[in-house]
Amino acid sequence: MTQEELFKKLVAHCKEYGFVFPSSEIYDGLGAVYDYGQNGVELKNNIKRYWWDSMVKLHENIVGIDAAIFMHPKTWEASGHVSAFNDPLIDNRDSKKRYRADVLIEDWLAKQDEKIEKEVEKARKRFGADFDEAKYRETSPRVAETAAKRDEVHKRFADALNANDLAELRQIIVDCEIACPISGTRNWTEVRQFNLMFSTQMGSTAEGANTIYLRPETAQGIFVNFLNVQKTGRMKIPFGIAQIGKAFRNEIVARQFIFRMREFEQMEMQFFVRPGTEMRWWNEWKNTRMAWHRALGFGDDNYRFHDHDKLAHYANAATDIEYNFPFGFKEVEGIHSRTDFDLGSHQKLSGKKLQYFDPETGESYVPYVVETS
Repeated sequence: MTQEELFKKLVAHCKEYGFVFPSSEIYDGLGAVYDYGQNGVELKNNIKRYWWDSMVKLHENIVGIDAAIFMHPKTWEASGHVSAFNDPLIDNRDSKKRYRADVLIEDWLAKQDEKIEKEVEKARKRFGADFDEAKYRETSPRVAETAAKRDEVHKRFADALNANDLAELRQIIVDCEIACPISGTRNWTEVRQFNLMFSTQMGSTAEGANTIYLRPETAQGIFVNFLNVQKTGRMKIPFGIAQIGKAFRNEIVARQFIFRMREFEQMEMQFFVRPGTEMRWWNEWKNTRMAWHRALGFGDDNYRFHDHDKLAHYANAATDIEYNFPFGFKEVEGIHSRTDFDLGSHQKLSGKKLQYFDPETGESYVPYVVETS
């Protein structure tokens, strides 16, 4: 069964049993926007409640908020979203289809990993109980050749992402002979950046309207309310603020049913810590969140960590918890060490102090943040 056939069956099943419907279907739907039906909304609410109870009710030092979707436009300047919230896109001239360049390369890398695993499995069947997997991986010429090629491309890919080298991303696609899944050709355009934020107007008249954005993440509502929560709740570091809410991203390459949508809900927690302790807390939250996912009962082997090849502008460490979907391992949660970037940026642009007075040390400082999202 091809991936396209699989998704057709999945979409049909979700609709037939009242889980997910295409949005405004009577008007032929709206791309990458879906409605949750009578059973889907119960399932979604159960997941949200399970997350909320485990994050807020089981932690004395974590509280929740519900921030507005609309925020002052300077919020997104300070956060870096106006200048840096982009995807690298590439078009195939023959199929007229648009793709994310980084995803094309990531899929190619995943295929190399699959090739290696197939070779190992064939050898396991051939040698039976005497099979030494570690030795075979070290000595097999075919495995070594595929691994070396994969590692070389992976290094080029990571370097290109970190240098924001769009020409090199395209060159990797050309060198790896990556073809368009629709046309089968390699007639690619140049790679260019596309900002993912939706913009709209707020004001009583068109002339006096201000451009604002639909929030692309819920985290900034937490950061701008940091002092409000800390002071009114008498919170002492370390402490966290959690939120469940809608976010919006203008995904040009929306795909894989409800895995990548333009309107979706996030469950995020920002954990404020003393500078210098963020890596300890980052590792602790990595393990805590992985244990939560595995407790869902979908099989421990279906989850893995995937460290980021390119760190976001706000992070000094980042990893994803990935789940083995029918279309491969994909992210279900990110755990990021965001440093003091967000609070520091909002403090600078707003001119308002966003510092915590630590009674234990007698000093004031901008906290560092560990995020689970």
